[in-house]
Amino acid sequence: MITTTIPESRGYIGKSVLYMAMELSNATWKLGFSNAERNRIVTLDAGDWIALSKQIDLARKKLHLPEGCRIVSCYEAGRGGFWIHRMLEENGILNLIFDSSSMEVNRRRRRTKTDKVDVDALLRLLQRYLNGERKAVSVVRVPTAQEEDQRRLNREREQLIKERSAPSTRIKSLLALLGIRMKITKNFPSELEKTTKDASGNELMPQLKAELLREYKRYQLVVEQIKILHDEQKRRVKEEKTQVIEQIIGLMLFKGIGWQSSWILVMEFFLDGENLKIGAN
Repeated sequence: MITTTIPESRGYIGKSVLYMAMELSNATWKLGFSNAERNRIVTLDAGDWIALSKQIDLARKKLHLPEGCRIVSCYEAGRGGFWIHRMLEENGILNLIFDSSSMEVNRRRRRTKTDKVDVDALLRLLQRYLNGERKAVSVVRVPTAQEEDQRRLNREREQLIKERSAPSTRIKSLLALLGIRMKITKNFPSELEKTTKDASGNELMPQLKAELLREYKRYQLVVEQIKILHDEQKRRVKEEKTQVIEQIIGLMLFKGIGWQSSWILVMEFFLDGENLKIGAN
């Protein structure tokens, strides 16, 4: 299990530390460096690790920090996921991922949904946190690659359920234009074939029927994929004898917690390397 070791504040007071904050986007990474007295801001192409390494060395020299000083970095949780964190840690850099929802926002300035905390603010937040202000921000726990992979099945299923509503809604809308009420079942194509007129008695146009059938095929494709994932969940519960599966089975014993709820609870909330106590006295 990968866990970010939260350093004690006393280990940083009076010590040489290079603080690094990263503002990430698809195209560029904006880096902020500090020695707690002076800041240095640079921008480089996203994912350019060679340039990042060079900028770290340059920042250390520009900020007059000794070679081999401790480097602590941070960035805001987002679509970038955890691969950047793992790369930083593999290169000997202690990294913290800050929970976006826990960050302080300047109330005098309206913040749009797409705004990010700027790199200067991240630098200040990182130093405050390391100097003992643990309530200044929440640090995200980083799962292992294996834990992330175990969550894929459930998250794919949730995404497919969202996608299923698009063709379903489209079919219902098209039928509503004609004043036709018809359930979307496996018999939908045959029922549609039997329907020759709309609610006004006008003949159904061939292109409209063809569109309805195409939307139904899209709907069925998603339904079939959801079933495949559901069958895979059943297979894992039946065949795999892991702690995670035992936790899922244990939760299902409780009244009011169903199959999918048990799976989601374990994969999204209890998959942290700690034991979930089921049926404790």
